[in-house]
Amino acid sequence: MTKRIQAKHKIDRRMGQNIWGRPKSPVNRREYGPGEHGQRRRTKTSDFGLQLKAKQKLKGYYGNITEKQFRRTYDEAQRMRGDSSENLIGLLERRLDAVVYRAKFVPTVFAARQFVGHGHVMVNGRRCNIPSMRLKVGDVVEVREKSKQMALVLEAIDSSERDLPEYLDVDHKKLTVSMTRVPGLPEVPYPVMMEPNLVIEFYSR
Repeated sequence: MTKRIQAKHKIDRRMGQNIWGRPKSPVNRREYGPGEHGQRRRTKTSDFGLQLKAKQKLKGYYGNITEKQFRRTYDEAQRMRGDSSENLIGLLERRLDAVVYRAKFVPTVFAARQFVGHGHVMVNGRRCNIPSMRLKVGDVVEVREKSKQMALVLEAIDSSERDLPEYLDVDHKKLTVSMTRVPGLPEVPYPVMMEPNLVIEFYSR
């Protein structure tokens, strides 16, 4: 399982944005970066700096996945037909942990990765513990029977913190979800503006 190298709240503060939209984010109280130099006046960011920040923000949003995994996803998006930035978002949203998070079976994307890794979900009736598994439209993801009464799951379902996206068909009674279509960037409910076009520019240098 991929390790989270940095504390998720530190990612928020470095970006200067509450990238998961969580009420406990320190950015809600301190809008400056971490560390002793965090409150210094910021200089104008270069084009490279803007591209790097866009990459770090998008990569961090999906559980701070490794650079190797993220670069591989970019390479695949480049090989696909159509707009590469839209392809990148579509590939990231098709990750199993992302779908579990979007369906509100767990409270955070980090919890989704652990939830999948511990074998609590099934894909098309078969147990799967690979968070990065790429789902296809119509695949059915279901929480395992013995995991349906976990406090984590019940609290996430009752939470009003996030809305369910329209491209997912979610049944919270059966705890199942399937993707009805691959979403485009405007359909994905990011709490902050993501700029995948800058990510493409960063890797295309």
